Amino acid sequence: MAPPDSQSGLIVRRATPADLPSIGRLGALLVEEHHGFDPQRFLAASHRTPTDYASFMSTQLEDPDVAVLVADDKGEVIGYAYAAVDGYDYMALRGPAGVLHDVVVEPGHRGRGVGRLLVDAALAFFRSRGVPRVVLSTAERNEAAQRFFASAGFRRTMIEMTRELDDPADELLRGSPGG
Repeated sequence: MAPPDSQSGLIVRRATPADLPSIGRLGALLVEEHHGFDPQRFLAASHRTPTDYASFMSTQLEDPDVAVLVADDKGEVIGYAYAAVDGYDYMALRGPAGVLHDVVVEPGHRGRGVGRLLVDAALAFFRSRGVPRVVLSTAERNEAAQRFFASAGFRRTMIEMTRELDDPADELLRGSPGG
C-alpha cells in the first residue's frame, strides 16, 4: 500500500491473521482512550477487549469492501486503520462513502507521521474503489485527532449529541419529581 519509509523501515500494508493480536491490543487502547473522554458514552475496556476486538477484525480481513491496514515498523505493528466502503445511509442522510472507522497509533510512535501514512493508504483504498467521499467520527474531546483529520483535509459535517435517560435533569424536564 504505502512505500517503505527509507529512513525508518516503516511500511503500511494489509493486515494478516498474524497481526490480529496487535490489532486487538490497539483496539483496546482505542476503547480505553474513548472511555476516558466520556465514560457514560463510550464502552469500558475489559480483560476480554483485545481478544474480542481481534475476533471482530478477523471477520473483516477478507471482505473486499474493507481495508484493515497496519503500520509495520520492522515487523512490529505500531498502528492500524479500519476502513470500509458503505452504500447509501438514509439515517445519516448521505450517499455512498468510505467510512474510516479507526485510526490508532501506539502512543510512543505518535508524531512520526504514522497516522498520516495510515490515512493516506485508506484514502488510496477508497479511491481504488471509486468512493466519492470519506466520513469519520472523532470523540468530542479528542481535539488532537480533530486537528490531525482537519490537516488531512476533513471538515466538520455532523455533531453527535448524547443524553443519558437516567439523568437527574429528567425530573426537571417533566416539571415535577416522580412525574
